[in-house]
Amino acid sequence: MRKNDPSDRGRMKRRDMLKVISAVPAALAPLGAVAAQERTKRVPSPAASHPKQEVAARPYRLEILNEREYKTIQVLSDWIIPADERSGSATDAGVPEFIDDWLNFWRGNMLAEIQGGLMWLDIECNHHYGHDFADCAPADQKKILDRIAYPKTAALDDANAVAFFDELRDLVLGGFYSSEMGVKDLPYLGNKMVAHWEGCPPEVLEKIRENEAKLGLKLL
Repeated sequence: MRKNDPSDRGRMKRRDMLKVISAVPAALAPLGAVAAQERTKRVPSPAASHPKQEVAARPYRLEILNEREYKTIQVLSDWIIPADERSGSATDAGVPEFIDDWLNFWRGNMLAEIQGGLMWLDIECNHHYGHDFADCAPADQKKILDRIAYPKTAALDDANAVAFFDELRDLVLGGFYSSEMGVKDLPYLGNKMVAHWEGCPPEVLEKIRENEAKLGLKLL
């Protein structure tokens, strides 16, 4: 039986996500985690044109999700990582396709949890707003997501939905930051040859220490 503690579930799933992040150079890990945190902190504003229309034009054959579920994943992905001045959105990076393929590979409890969460979103939105989640106005979508996006303030009755969103957020971030677009989004320039090594620049070392405090890790 899985626990209902969203934070505990998030930690367990991050071990699975290492299989995805392994596609990214090891040096990206600290920067990628911080960039992901910064992305997640933002409350995205609805785009002028809905991103799902652009993504829907891409030729892609669904592996495990149905059309309704996939449509919802597209919308959710762009709430989690919207386009900004530096890069495109999660759907621009092909994250919904990645999630469909990932769930088809793993199936089992993970697939059931994601599908159950998508169903919960539609039930709640139909109850409150008369539409499935993906067809609701952005303002109404945000109201529902505000209930489940912040585990520390979420109602106990929404615990399962909180765990679902935490799981999905991990998938979206893992998919984005292991994509070509996501790697370019990271401030990583690669290794450079130097004539003389003078040690880690003080400003970089300070940033690493800040990252250590945020992530609760010992990087150096």
